[in-house]
Amino acid sequence: MSEYIQANTNGKLHDANEPSISPLDRGFLYGDSVYEVLRTYDGVLFAFEEHFDRLNRSAAALGIEIPFDGGVLITEMRRTISAFFEKTRERTEIYIRLQISRGAGTIGLDTALADRPLYVLIVQRLPRWSDDKLKKGIKLSIANRLCRNSPQNLNPAWKTGNYLNNLMCLREARLRLADEVVILNMEGAIAEASVCNLFFVKGRKLMTPPADTGILEGITRKIVLREALRSWDLDIAEQRIYPDQLDEFDECFLTSTTNDVVPVARIDDIAFKVGKKTLTSTVKRMFAEYVEKHNGSEIEMKVF
Repeated sequence: MSEYIQANTNGKLHDANEPSISPLDRGFLYGDSVYEVLRTYDGVLFAFEEHFDRLNRSAAALGIEIPFDGGVLITEMRRTISAFFEKTRERTEIYIRLQISRGAGTIGLDTALADRPLYVLIVQRLPRWSDDKLKKGIKLSIANRLCRNSPQNLNPAWKTGNYLNNLMCLREARLRLADEVVILNMEGAIAEASVCNLFFVKGRKLMTPPADTGILEGITRKIVLREALRSWDLDIAEQRIYPDQLDEFDECFLTSTTNDVVPVARIDDIAFKVGKKTLTSTVKRMFAEYVEKHNGSEIEMKVF
């Protein structure tokens, strides 16, 4: 039996399995929408302002109006989380997905046909990699059928409802029994995973693909880069990395909102160090310390 998922469509609370949007909704028909995924740590919404700012940038790029301010959004998140806990009868860390579509209307690509923006909040238990996966590291595989969208086309920096590129690349990797995918851009440089950013380690140096390779600049990526320079005394570099360079690196890890720092054991036939004595494990520990400190100064973001 699948776990319960709570939804909130334009303020109406309901089981996520219940229909709540029109078949004419443009997010459903065309992927004409933007979204963000947030999570809690110890009941506190993490990095809310950063996520809300990125949501606004994505919406502005598409010309979609955000139908509320940050305060209203937090209130609706609290309502949705309370309804989830009332149904499940247990407290757990939370995954929150917010999607805003341009709305419904007459069928056609013209954005002027949309009536009004619609939002859907989805709340569920936070999905996590298993302890065994985190201990041993996950396996990645490079997609070779499709490349990452060019920033000159549908810019990956916009977090839109159109994720078919990522989905198809991940499907290819999963068919090879990998846990995640490495997506290359059109020039053959490493861009990102399906929903994560990539970091590589060489000695005491962290390296990650720059924004112009065609990536979504993740919130966790941003924090790791900033804190590595400011507080963690680590060298960093944003630089282009190609598949034939992979055997030059000691370690690899992924960053994302839901799983923070995740060690990578292999990319296809290239193996990386994992374990307690790696720089990856140090970064994961320091990120946890950052989160704990951040939570202490963000009491207003406590949602349960």
